Amino acid sequence: MSLEQDLEKRSGKKCELCASTTNLSIYEVKPSLTGGGGVDGSLLACETCITQIEDADQTDANHWRCLNDSMWSEHRAVKVVAWRMLSRLRAEGWPQDLLDMMYLEDDDLRFAKESGDHLDDSEKIIHRDANGAILEAGDSVVLIKDLKVKGSSMVAKQGTAVRRISLDHENAKYIEGKVGPTQIVIITDYVKKMAEKE
Repeated sequence: MSLEQDLEKRSGKKCELCASTTNLSIYEVKPSLTGGGGVDGSLLACETCITQIEDADQTDANHWRCLNDSMWSEHRAVKVVAWRMLSRLRAEGWPQDLLDMMYLEDDDLRFAKESGDHLDDSEKIIHRDANGAILEAGDSVVLIKDLKVKGSSMVAKQGTAVRRISLDHENAKYIEGKVGPTQIVIITDYVKKMAEKE
């Protein structure tokens, strides 16, 4: 079965967040590196939910009252997105009540926090590439200089693409990504964000 068929079967052909049956598509929970992708890291969602997840300015808090039900899902991707949206909306009052009831395993909670939605704007660490472009979890970057990889004899060459990066939430200068099979920490001063189509 394809990923879409698996998700349709799991969800009963409904948005796994709000139960809408129209304009459904696969939403891959980012960053894929730490847990997204595949059946466990994806969910079936409607256009309204996906638009609001991806653009905080479009968020309609009342739409997300549906999370009262979907936050209890047994599926990791659904729980993680529910937690992220409730965290983003917690100033409304009712989402905080739901968050207080919600429980996530440690790995799921770590994955949920990757988006930074649980932080106030003043607490968020902004990662920027060598040109000042904002980097987000799941972005792809290219190395702009040869980098020695600590603890190995490997050198990551200038021009190497690093896809689906994850961010260090304590240091704005650090990102992580895979160069070949090796997961490495990279300093943001030595990368340039790749355009979507590169």
